[in-house]
Amino acid sequence: MPFLYNIAFGENKGRALLISEKEIASVIYHHIFGFPLTAGELIKWTAGGRAVIPNWQEKAVETKNGYYFLKGNASGIYTRLLKERISQRKIKLAKKAAKSLSLIPMIKTIAITGALAMENAAEESDIDLMIIVRKGTLWTSRLLSYLVTWLVGLKIRKPGDKNQKDKLCLNIWLDEKALAWERHDRNLYTAHEIAQIKPLVNKNKTYEKFIAKNAWIHNYWPNAVRIRSSKDKSLTSKVSLFLRFIEKIAFKMQFLYMRKKITREIITPHKALFHPNDWGKVVLQQFSS
Repeated sequence: MPFLYNIAFGENKGRALLISEKEIASVIYHHIFGFPLTAGELIKWTAGGRAVIPNWQEKAVETKNGYYFLKGNASGIYTRLLKERISQRKIKLAKKAAKSLSLIPMIKTIAITGALAMENAAEESDIDLMIIVRKGTLWTSRLLSYLVTWLVGLKIRKPGDKNQKDKLCLNIWLDEKALAWERHDRNLYTAHEIAQIKPLVNKNKTYEKFIAKNAWIHNYWPNAVRIRSSKDKSLTSKVSLFLRFIEKIAFKMQFLYMRKKITREIITPHKALFHPNDWGKVVLQQFSS
């Protein structure tokens, strides 16, 4: 049900703003990231039925220069515009990396994730990338990717590295067998993180297949991304015996190297998620408070 707020601020001074509960929920969610929304974004990121926030009636929304934000946070507009400029430079670096990594034949999709995908990256932040590869080639592809980045002189963020600025963080690896997000980790935060992903390389419509496998995100953000049903029956051609042998060795080598450092990371033959910090938990707690 729409809720009327009296706006006495900026360009809408003296007007009444008609904004729905779900739009207020979206403003509140993006406020956590210091991200005022434009009118178009308010539609795109209107929260779905699963996005429930207590006491939303107590939240006041203001508007200025075409942006919507929680009362008293107009300065977030300037911060957002500054981060957009910073993000454009980082996206150029991401595209350069994607161009080089796309030469690896097993790689199907390379996409920007995290704050950079929303063009909301800070000056000192890294460049988060998701890579989807041919089924049964994840760990071989990962080894080749690190070799390629080294050859072309791209900087990779290492575990514990405090200097993250402009370094690549290859923190989401999926093969075509593991496109669907785990059920226990499906929530408002992960739905947004998936919906905001921006593909730079997209072979054989692999990005669309990834989104189709995660249609559940519409429960949280129904307008954020268009989901088309995937009619692809066979994911990919069979991997040769030789490549399967190499893949097993690559997985064992990398797993043994990482084993003592694993905290929250998810490491399987078909998936590697390097997220040592549970930012989702932090965000959801703030959203519900």
